[in-house]
Amino acid sequence: MIYPIVMYGDAVLRKRAADIKVGTDLTELVRDMYETMHAAHGIGLAAPQIGKSIRLFVVDGTTLDDEPTLTDFKKVFVNAVMLDEEGKEWDFEEGCLSIPNVREDVWRHEKIRIKYYDENWNLHEEEFDGMKARIIQHEYDHIEGKLFIDYLTSLKKRMIKGKLTNISKGIVDTDYRILAPLKR
Repeated sequence: MIYPIVMYGDAVLRKRAADIKVGTDLTELVRDMYETMHAAHGIGLAAPQIGKSIRLFVVDGTTLDDEPTLTDFKKVFVNAVMLDEEGKEWDFEEGCLSIPNVREDVWRHEKIRIKYYDENWNLHEEEFDGMKARIIQHEYDHIEGKLFIDYLTSLKKRMIKGKLTNISKGIVDTDYRILAPLKR
């Protein structure tokens, strides 16, 4: 099932998501999240972006042909906890399915260490770097109630304010279904 993507301005995107009870069957939801993400041409999707305030996100960098380090990078993160972010910060242009047609440079740490369950409730503690770390950090922010635009300068935020207002009203061009909080 393909879910509509929740747009900027919806309160679910600003709440810290709740832990999922260990052992919960996530098979169908994970499949639906991957289907939704792929239909929207994304490389990551967090449960709050489909209106579910739970600590779950999926990533799939395998579709990025120009990133050879991501050829096997397809994972599910449940109840993730960021243990460490380190290394030199680097900037890269990010976008978000919940904030379509807005792309800005965001500075993030080059390395992370994260603890999480996979969809079968196996516990992992892993380190990631480069683009893998960036994708995870972006999606992890979603389950913490944070958006990539929160990293922008106040000037940049003022410059995109009109776009954000339109997005929250559903006045935005996407090739995927959306749920806009202020749409009439």
